[in-house]
Amino acid sequence: MKEFALEVTLHWIAVGAYIAAAVLYAHAVIFAKPLRVRWGLLASAIGLVPHAAALVLRWAAVGHGPYMLKYEVLSSNTWVAVALLTLFLWRRPAWSAVALVVMPLAILMLAFGLFTNPAMRDLPPTLRSIWLLFHICFAKLSAASFLLSLGSAVFLLLKLKARRPAWLERIPGPEALDASTLRFVGFGFIFWTVTIIAGSIWANQSWGRYWGWDVIETWSLITWLVYGTYLHARLFFKWRGRTAAWGAIACFAIFILTLLILPFLMPSLHSAYFQ
Repeated sequence: MKEFALEVTLHWIAVGAYIAAAVLYAHAVIFAKPLRVRWGLLASAIGLVPHAAALVLRWAAVGHGPYMLKYEVLSSNTWVAVALLTLFLWRRPAWSAVALVVMPLAILMLAFGLFTNPAMRDLPPTLRSIWLLFHICFAKLSAASFLLSLGSAVFLLLKLKARRPAWLERIPGPEALDASTLRFVGFGFIFWTVTIIAGSIWANQSWGRYWGWDVIETWSLITWLVYGTYLHARLFFKWRGRTAAWGAIACFAIFILTLLILPFLMPSLHSAYFQ
């Protein structure tokens, strides 16, 4: 019980640090205070430390990675998203506006996870495979990449408005935002492809078949096809501007449906592990 109390405390410390980081990023962008981006990066990095410690404590207590319950899945997804955002902004501080979309969503995801059932569960024999580890790790990387694409797409739409706040003039231009949206989607698509392949190999090891048209398997394929169609339209039909931005947002909505909604709502082989 004491370990669990420490785990929850570490999570809430991380939430506090992430909130501080979001405020600092917003202050840097809206009030033209570029030095605040460094403070935001520091706050994000500070939050990642207790968050990682909480995940390690959980891992040690249950004997498996943080991918069995809503509590574990949402927490680990948040850590990967914030870590990837922090790394990206460390290299590209001028893009701190993206954090105004990513950080609030990450904070909400972590906070929601903390209010779900934290009960510990043993790892079923069907989950004891290195391919499952690849499947989960690349799924989380996909989520982080697609979340960053959402941030770029949202600010691209804002930049293209005829009337916009003055502070939007201080973020990268529409061309740069458009290019970054494409890059983030491209990275996410590669990660999602590996997620599906690794999941198929794991399914064959666990259930004796590579594909069974399970609800989540089907929607994972739909997500892959939707993002593949988006990339095809970008590269061959020259989608740009508002069309491309709305396309990225629509794709992200389907991705969230697949990753964070259907596994918790629909009866399937996947949902059995996330109750």
